Amino acid sequence: MKLLKHVVAAVAALSILTSCSVMQGLVANAGSAGNSTGNAIATIYNIFKSTGGIDLSNITTLINLGKILTGANALAGKADSYVEEFANGLYNGSADLVNEKNIGSVINALQKLANVDSSAITNAVSSYTGGAAPAINKQNAQSTVSALTNLLNIL
Repeated sequence: MKLLKHVVAAVAALSILTSCSVMQGLVANAGSAGNSTGNAIATIYNIFKSTGGIDLSNITTLINLGKILTGANALAGKADSYVEEFANGLYNGSADLVNEKNIGSVINALQKLANVDSSAITNAVSSYTGGAAPAINKQNAQSTVSALTNLLNIL
C-alpha cells in the first residue's frame, strides 16, 4: 500500500513538474497544446460542477490549472493560424465542452487568464513534492480563481 502511495505521488509530482516546466517556454504544437488545455478544462469543469467551486486544496485541480495556464500562456501574442489550430485542439480535448458556440469566448477567457498574476499558484505547484496539495494563499490566488471561474461559467 505504501508503495502504491509513493508511485501515485511520484506520478503527480512528475505531472506537475512537466506542466510547470512547459510554462517556461512556448508550446511548439498548437493542436497538441489546445488538446491538453481542453482536457484540463473538462477535468476542472467536472470538479467545479460537482463541488460548486474551485478547490485549491485539490491536487487534481492544481495540476489541471497548471495545464490551462500553460495553454493560456502559449496563446499570448500568437498569429491567427496558431490560434485556429489551438482551437481545433480545444474542441478535441474538451469532451465537447468547447464548441462552435463558445470557442471565441473560451479563447478570449484564456487570453485574459494569461494576463493574470498566477504566481501564487505556480509557485505552490512547482514546490509540490507529493502527498497533500501545497498550501496556497487564497487571497493572492483570487485573481486567477476569478479568471478561471469566468472561463468555466462560459461552458
